[in-house]
Amino acid sequence: MTNGSLEKHLYPRDGGPGRGMDVAWLVGIAGDIVEGLTYLHHYAPVRVVHCDLKPSNVLLDDDMTAIVADFGIAQLVKDMGDNDNAGFADPCNSTAGLLQGSVGYIAPEYGLGGHPSTEGDVYSFGVMLLEMITGKRPTDVLFQEGLTLHGWVRRHHPHDVTAIIAQSLL
Repeated sequence: MTNGSLEKHLYPRDGGPGRGMDVAWLVGIAGDIVEGLTYLHHYAPVRVVHCDLKPSNVLLDDDMTAIVADFGIAQLVKDMGDNDNAGFADPCNSTAGLLQGSVGYIAPEYGLGGHPSTEGDVYSFGVMLLEMITGKRPTDVLFQEGLTLHGWVRRHHPHDVTAIIAQSLL
C-alpha cells in the first residue's frame, strides 16, 4: 500500500508527533478498521478471527482508507449453531494451543488457555484505539510491573484527560 501502515503514521521514524493525525483522521481510520472486522466476523463467506490486530497490520491505501491486513495467524471460525460457542476458532486449527497475537494486544483470556475468538479481536481493537488516542504503544517502557495502557488511561480519567490525549491531537 502506498501510504504504508498505520504504525508508520502513528510513530514516524524522526520521533516527532504522528504525521497527519487529527481527530477526524483517527475516527475515519477507526471506522475503516471496524468495518473490516465486522465483515471478517459476521459477513465473510468463511468467518475469520484475525488474532493479531495492531497498527502494523493495518495498511493505508492512496485515499488513506484503512485495510486490515496480515492474516498469517488468523483462524477460521467454525459456526457451531449455538450461542455458547459461536465466534470461537476451530480448535482443530494447526495453531491451536499456541498464544495468538502480539504482546500488548493479546486478550487476557488467551493467556489463560482461552481459544481465539471474535471477542479477542475486539479487545485488540480497543487497545489499538487507546494507542491511537494516547500516542503510546501498549509495550511502552512506561507500562511495567503490571501497569497496562488501559490501566494507565483509567488512572488519568476523568481528572486529567489532557495527559491521556496525544500531544499531536491537542
